[in-house]
Amino acid sequence: MLFNSYEFIFLFLPISIIVYFWLNKKRLTQAAKAWLVFVSLFFYSWWDISYLPLILGSILFNFAIGTTISRSSKTPKPSLHHLSLLTFGIISNLALLGYFKYTDFFIGNLNTLAGTDYPLLHIILPLGISFFTFTQIAYLVDAYKGEVHEIDYLNYTLFVTFFPHLLAGPILHHKEMMPQFDMPRKKILNYKNLSSGLFLFAIGLFKKTIIADTFALWANVGFETTRILTLFEAWATSLSYTFQLYFDFSGYTDMALGIALMFNITLPLNFNSPYKALNIQDFWRRWHMTLSRFLRDYIYIPLGGNKQSETKTYANLFIVFLVGGLWHGASWMFVLWGALHGVAIVLHRIWQRFETKMPKLFAWFITFNFVNITWIFFRAETWDKAVNILHGMMGLQGIMFDRGLAKTLAFMTQYGVTFGNFLDDGNSGKGALKAVLVALIFTFWAKNSQEWLRDFKPNYQYFMFTVVVMFWCITQLNHVKSFLYFNF
Repeated sequence: MLFNSYEFIFLFLPISIIVYFWLNKKRLTQAAKAWLVFVSLFFYSWWDISYLPLILGSILFNFAIGTTISRSSKTPKPSLHHLSLLTFGIISNLALLGYFKYTDFFIGNLNTLAGTDYPLLHIILPLGISFFTFTQIAYLVDAYKGEVHEIDYLNYTLFVTFFPHLLAGPILHHKEMMPQFDMPRKKILNYKNLSSGLFLFAIGLFKKTIIADTFALWANVGFETTRILTLFEAWATSLSYTFQLYFDFSGYTDMALGIALMFNITLPLNFNSPYKALNIQDFWRRWHMTLSRFLRDYIYIPLGGNKQSETKTYANLFIVFLVGGLWHGASWMFVLWGALHGVAIVLHRIWQRFETKMPKLFAWFITFNFVNITWIFFRAETWDKAVNILHGMMGLQGIMFDRGLAKTLAFMTQYGVTFGNFLDDGNSGKGALKAVLVALIFTFWAKNSQEWLRDFKPNYQYFMFTVVVMFWCITQLNHVKSFLYFNF
């Protein structure tokens, strides 16, 4: 089930909210939690019920390991037995993720290197496995550190499955989420939170259905074409995907945070205007913030962080981004994308040693274009498709204007300029660059959704704004498209 679907908006969500708060009103708090677990598992099973035993088995396994290694307040430090259990738990989680996500990748590379001909298994990736795996690894590590003491299986199941974050994050810590479900004031329907959550949900739905899905038309044509892309086509393609990905994932996150807020639950911020970043480190502090937090806390710091030599610190940073790249998908293109960001973050750290600042506009220009270019490797399925776009962006494959300008700019033909159907997509591809310009202005100067939420007031103006936006988005749901991060 998708957030941007009729059945979710008109049936699943309102029924879930009404029953949850009715049960809490009757002081059936455990039944209310059980209801949330039930609807969350129903939400997950809507896609493919055959994977329901997988997530239930994963939850049971990690709960058993976590409760075993949890240290009581009287234990001064964890034992070797606890460390062994933690290691076993982490390896088991990674093995499960590796089987579903990387088996075919491993077989394909083995066939290439060894000249073998092992058949691919064509394993379908279960929705959300990357997210609920990292969430539970974080839980195990926190349990080992003595930071969580969960002994209630229902609570733990709710922590993992709570449907707003289940499929594409944010990646949560147990201690920042579960205490909220036990606060008496959060068990009462709060109309301000309900209206605020609906307002944030509307913003996210707009980002997805109106903006991201529009950019998807141009991005898909450019990345999937087999013909050579010219200068403006290549830039339109790369920038369209840059904005598609941003509005798609930030839209999902807005909807997730908005839905949780309707239940009086506050999820951690996951986006903070990342395309306003002035350097690559700033970008990763703003983009997919909970993933960056996970990589920092559970990979970078255990590797030694910045407490060792500069060379070791650089190596740790590079490894973290390689892991981050591979986490996104079983492809060398994702590994290359992660490696490029790893190199960039190392170069930025070296630059900081000189304590030299560049003009903010120039810093933003470099950062944004680096991010835009590296997204090409993130999106392109093959090296050849990435090179086609990169060569086009460098002007190595010619310049073409829309055929409607052929008469006006006829003199340009003497300079090698051609005229034709821009992106050749049948969807007025010439509008892509205009849309990119509008999106660039919007993301750089406009308030982000959290700033909108801080200014929100449950009054007539905001009510009408929410109604109009929701109505507009709902009229566009005839062709529901899944979120990009469902593939990761």
